Amino acid sequence: MAIFAFGINHKTAPVAIREQVAFTPEKLPKALTGMLEQSPASEAAIISTCNRTELYCELHANDSDALIRWFEDFHSLEHKALEPYIYSFTDQDAVKHILRVASGLDSLVLGEPQILGQIKDAYGTAADAGTIGRQLNRLFQHTFSVAKQVRTDTAIGSSPVSVAFAAVSLAKRIFANLQDHTALLIGAGDTIELVARHLKDQNIKKMIVANRTVERAQLLAEQFNAEAIALSDMPSRLVNADIIISSTASQLPILGKGAVESALKARKHRPIFMVDIAVPRDIETEVGDLRDVYLYTVDDLHDVIEEGQQSREQAAEQAEEIIENETQHFLGWLRSLDAVDTIRLYRDKADVIREEALQLAQKQLASGKDPAQVLQELARAITNKLVHDPSVQLNRAAYDGRNELLDMAQELFNLNSDNN
Repeated sequence: MAIFAFGINHKTAPVAIREQVAFTPEKLPKALTGMLEQSPASEAAIISTCNRTELYCELHANDSDALIRWFEDFHSLEHKALEPYIYSFTDQDAVKHILRVASGLDSLVLGEPQILGQIKDAYGTAADAGTIGRQLNRLFQHTFSVAKQVRTDTAIGSSPVSVAFAAVSLAKRIFANLQDHTALLIGAGDTIELVARHLKDQNIKKMIVANRTVERAQLLAEQFNAEAIALSDMPSRLVNADIIISSTASQLPILGKGAVESALKARKHRPIFMVDIAVPRDIETEVGDLRDVYLYTVDDLHDVIEEGQQSREQAAEQAEEIIENETQHFLGWLRSLDAVDTIRLYRDKADVIREEALQLAQKQLASGKDPAQVLQELARAITNKLVHDPSVQLNRAAYDGRNELLDMAQELFNLNSDNN
């Protein structure tokens, strides 16, 4: 069995493709159980964010094509539509990849910390669905440990650079002074919370949080002295918004061209800056065609993000060294699984030898035989039976000229001149 990983991300596929293969939180449990039922995978976890969708599985390496077909069928997409964008990794490369992802080395924003939380959520969902077994459980636990080590031992997260930070930085370029402007934040998840934090640091005049669940919007709004509204009230409040940043899990756009046109008229065409961080997109692409609207998606934030990359590059080199070492440690554990059955069989055989010798010794003691003599015979019997088969096989190996087996026996039994 192999650890197999495949998927698409912001490096290999545009947002239009990524949004077609995203798994919503509601669909994830069914997708996980369906994967085990309908594909060759025996363990599975799915990481699905705005920048990547990746599947981690345990399966035979030659079954990987069947798993990718399941993925395409689940999303009702043809192979040729996805083939140019998919990457895949097996065993060592798969382990190294998830360690790099969790440490922020494969992110749009180098070293961004949010991906680790998203991976932990993905692990929790898979564990709840019952699709995590021994190998993936160990892989994810190792991943969490390594990501923490990277954060602790390097300065990879020292600069406040993220998609949220990039969005606010871009807003400052459009509006030099955010103290005179109002921001409408659509959604109430972690990304929007981070956006709100950066906007507060920039002394934004006012924030409005719109969410499908008003109670959740209220919880977020209370942290930043903002106003909470229902998503249904959002169209009437667009007129107040100079900045709109959206990040929801909606499968369909929630802000259309008509609503924005009406708001622009009411605003007497004062400009609106918009960033759509969501995948699938929250804002209709046609909104970007309107005059006085500056609409950006996550793919448009690359230039802004690159400005904060340089300070993390040296830390990334140190992180790569940690990941290389920890990849080998995990692979060592994985290889050790091959010895488990052999060790178990040898222990079982030793237990049988011990029980047989012990029963004989107990009978001798019961018959009144000298205990010291019984102990001597017990020790001799166990030793003779344990070394009998290896001795026979080593003699046969020597007779056949298989010197490599003799050398391995020296290592296996830890034999050297000090033991003689």
